Amino acid sequence: MKLVLVGISHHRAPVELRERVALERQQAGELARRLAADGAEAVCLSTCNRTELYLATEDAAAAEAEATAALVGLSGLGEPELVPALYRLRDESAALHLFRVAAGLDSMVPGEGEILGQVRAAYEAGTAGPLLDRLFREAVHAGKKVRSQTAIAESPASVSSAAAALAEQVFGDLRGRRILVVGAGKVSELAARNLLSRGAEIAFVANRTLDRAGELARHFGAEALPLERVEDELAGADVVVASTSAPGFVVRKEQVARAVRARRGRPLFLIDLAVPRDLDPAINELDGCYLYDIDDLEAVVAETLAGRRREAERAESIVAEEAERFRAWQASLEVVPAIASLRARAEEIRATELRKAEARLGRLSEAERSAVESVTAQIVNKLLHLPTVRMKQAAAAADGVLYADAVRHLFGLGEDER
Repeated sequence: MKLVLVGISHHRAPVELRERVALERQQAGELARRLAADGAEAVCLSTCNRTELYLATEDAAAAEAEATAALVGLSGLGEPELVPALYRLRDESAALHLFRVAAGLDSMVPGEGEILGQVRAAYEAGTAGPLLDRLFREAVHAGKKVRSQTAIAESPASVSSAAAALAEQVFGDLRGRRILVVGAGKVSELAARNLLSRGAEIAFVANRTLDRAGELARHFGAEALPLERVEDELAGADVVVASTSAPGFVVRKEQVARAVRARRGRPLFLIDLAVPRDLDPAINELDGCYLYDIDDLEAVVAETLAGRRREAERAESIVAEEAERFRAWQASLEVVPAIASLRARAEEIRATELRKAEARLGRLSEAERSAVESVTAQIVNKLLHLPTVRMKQAAAAADGVLYADAVRHLFGLGEDER
């Protein structure tokens, strides 16, 4: 089985492209099941910064083409518009990439903690077999190890905290600033907590489901609103933070324009953390309105990098070590069939010769047979131990196939089946 990765992320694609292929967890699971329909393994990881398809299959080229076609189909664009933004990796390169993702080293904000849970959720929603099961379990282990053995996650390390830092930069002081939160999910909650910790007042929480808005609003002493009433509160808000799963814009330019007239020149700061975006980009054209989307947060992120560089180097070392262990395991799979065949042939010979000896010498007692079984089994195990170890070592060094072929030839493995 070969490991194949086809993906798109913030490194090569703006939010306008990423939002076209962003998927909810259920949709990601459905896509994984569709890609695994022919006996392959598939996991779809989709976050605000990336959508990645991981496949384990015998035909890597076909799987890569199918995954590419799936992303192009999701985007609604032609291949010339989307394909240049895609990256394709295989085997150890794909594994190392996922390990770096799980450790937060590939995130817009290095070390951010949300991605580890997202990797685990994608694995649980996907269709994993032996290869992807091992890959994702070890990726989660690597992510945990990085967080426990380095300080990379100690600084503000999430999109939500970066958004709060940006708001503070704009206003200088957030004390007394009224926040309108649009959306009641995890990202909205984290953004609200970060703004609250900097002195802001969470005034309103708006959501499609009013019960959920009320639940979050109670935590912050805020008022819950249905989405339809967001426009009514724009005139009195200082900051709008939006993160919903709505397929289209939740707040449009004309709605904000009507509120601007009542604001009497007071600036309105808007942060769109959603993919697809919640806030109409044309809002930025209005006087006194300052709209930032998820890509704009890179400037805030850059300011945190200097203090993390040394910890990131330590984290990279841990990830590389864990990825090498996975590579060696995957490589060893190349020689497993030959090892199994060799042991099966040796056991067949041992059992046959034991029956012949018993036929010549007469029936053995239970104790005699047990002793002979033990001695002959130990002889076989000791004879095959070193060849087995050497074949696995050769596999890790990329010579495994040659060794496996040599063993099959020397011992005539498989010839009886021809």
